[in-house]
Amino acid sequence: MRKRRNLTQEQLAQEINVSRQVIAKWEKGESTPDLHHSMNIANFFGVTLDALVNHNSEETGVDIPPKGQHFFGTATVGERGQIVIPKKAREIFQINPGDSVVIIGDEDRGLALAPEKMIQQFLDMVKAQQKEEE
Repeated sequence: MRKRRNLTQEQLAQEINVSRQVIAKWEKGESTPDLHHSMNIANFFGVTLDALVNHNSEETGVDIPPKGQHFFGTATVGERGQIVIPKKAREIFQINPGDSVVIIGDEDRGLALAPEKMIQQFLDMVKAQQKEEE
């Protein structure tokens, strides 16, 4: 994450109050940050501590998502168009059997699924984003 943001070890070290040498040791795998420093790193980059520690970019093919955003993996579309929403997604968004999911499409941006109970919040967010782009 440091390199993707074009930060030097010195710049990151200043942000989280450690020395450049400490950052170098962490990056070489010679030591690991303690919980306090890990939390500071996660906060600085705007990611969850869990994602910072457990996310595997090589395995998933995507960078660590920002807080509140998730990468749930892929789902295969069945012959009749059905997909299975991953369990973690159902838990986070409180989608239960029998709930309705709204499917929204934008030819430039793709498809989005939203629990029906959250659709108004989602539409307000889309409208605000469109205004920002104008």
